[in-house]
Amino acid sequence: MPIYVYETVERPLRRYEIKQSMKDDALSVHPETGETIKRVITGGFGYMAKGKGTAAAPAAAGGCGSGCGCH
Repeated sequence: MPIYVYETVERPLRRYEIKQSMKDDALSVHPETGETIKRVITGGFGYMAKGKGTAAAPAAAGGCGSGCGCH
């Protein structure tokens, strides 16, 4: 099951990592504290295979590692 990052809507901002199914809707209220929260979109692992048995170039090789071709 994936872990999603949520943060409070009101100050002070606090971030939470909440494990939930990919099929579940995003939460709007923290299940334990009752605080209003929103899901935070974060970057992924950045791995993209370029072909059978070949891994993407690591970030140290001049790319950012996301496979976007920015470098």
